[in-house]
Amino acid sequence: MKKEDKGIAIENIAKTIKEYSCFYLVETAGLNAEKTSELRRACFNADVKLLVVKNTLLHKALESIEGDFAELYPTLKGSTSLMCANVGNAPAKLLKDFIKKGDTLPALKAAYVEETIYVGADQLDTLAAIKSKNELIADVIALLQSPAKNVVSALTSGGNKLHGILETLSKKED
Repeated sequence: MKKEDKGIAIENIAKTIKEYSCFYLVETAGLNAEKTSELRRACFNADVKLLVVKNTLLHKALESIEGDFAELYPTLKGSTSLMCANVGNAPAKLLKDFIKKGDTLPALKAAYVEETIYVGADQLDTLAAIKSKNELIADVIALLQSPAKNVVSALTSGGNKLHGILETLSKKED
């Protein structure tokens, strides 16, 4: 590969990483053509961008980006695929689905999610449990609605009780 081509590839990798809020480094070398196609299809459906990258080019791309990615550099060995997404747990859930099917690959090497670095396949459950921005917003809205619903419920039930009491009193006077 020519030096100019390497420079362009490094810029493209860095640009792709900057476009997304998180990325995962995954080992996919042992997948056959059918499993690779299945993984690519699943990534497409989950809005996850999958790229097979050279470790040295990825290393240089990470160095060119603002931030400290030093913990990721030791994981750049063997075949590496880059999974980029805007939802932090989407790639982790996708990888867990593949593992549930009995596949050992793709295997998580490392991940960068919400400005935190996770290293090792044992972090997959932690990554899958991370809530997305929309899930957190939904939780907050549910928490905010709960007291309001209780107040409305108390007011309506109190109105019914009051109406019942007044009706009973009016019948006794007759």
